[in-house]
Amino acid sequence: MKSMLFAAGLATVLLFSWGAQAQDRYVEPPPVLVSPDLSAPWVMQLRSSPVLAQQRTQQAVEYRTYQRARNARERNSARRDYRPRHQMPVSGTQPAKPPQRVAFIPRASEPFPLNERSWRMSDPKWLPQVVEYETDQSPGTIVVDTRQRFLFLVLKGGKAKRYGVGVGKEGFNWTGTEKISNKRKWPDWHPPAEMIEREKAKGRILPVKMEGGPANPLGARALYLGSTLYRIHGTNAPWTIGRAVSSGCIRMRNEDVVDLYNRIPVGTNVVVK
Repeated sequence: MKSMLFAAGLATVLLFSWGAQAQDRYVEPPPVLVSPDLSAPWVMQLRSSPVLAQQRTQQAVEYRTYQRARNARERNSARRDYRPRHQMPVSGTQPAKPPQRVAFIPRASEPFPLNERSWRMSDPKWLPQVVEYETDQSPGTIVVDTRQRFLFLVLKGGKAKRYGVGVGKEGFNWTGTEKISNKRKWPDWHPPAEMIEREKAKGRILPVKMEGGPANPLGARALYLGSTLYRIHGTNAPWTIGRAVSSGCIRMRNEDVVDLYNRIPVGTNVVVK
């Protein structure tokens, strides 16, 4: 009799324990408390946040739309230029080959991380943020500090939107004041003849023209500075932000140059110092 009572009691305990565990599966876990330092906006940019993922998805969709429009223009142009075979000129020359497409590939000797993953883990000060900024420049002006490697978009109330940038390497840095003379999405790249010769001497062959796209060194947007060859533009090498690596242009992350592009009009003053 005692053994039967003991067994019944044990079964009751086990059943109660199992029921409690089953109920625990549906109990909402307690909230995770995060220090304010770890939830700062610049920290949230270091991870693949939904906002950043959405920005990159929008860029991909935008580029595909841009590419389809370009292809349609080329097809229409080919139809207009079509000539029957009997009207084609006869010669021994071969048709011109399309320009070679190359991406920016840094050499191992260059003093910066060689992949985007290591760049993401670098100093977060290069990520965009609103900062206190004292200047005599009027709101809407762009100020590029080549020493600190920051671009400031002057705002009202003594503040500025600050972006990390890449600047001209030694011998290619410059200062002055220009105006934004043109704005382009997914710009084509036409390397200057001097750059082609300079890179050829290093063993790197650059194309005469490279169509806009994700592999293009000018990135998603370009802001042209006056009548100069310099631009504020995106990049296909975001790990170079914060470095002196360009031939005088100001380079930004694609996400950042798209944001700047949408904020400023043609005619904006740009001060490079």
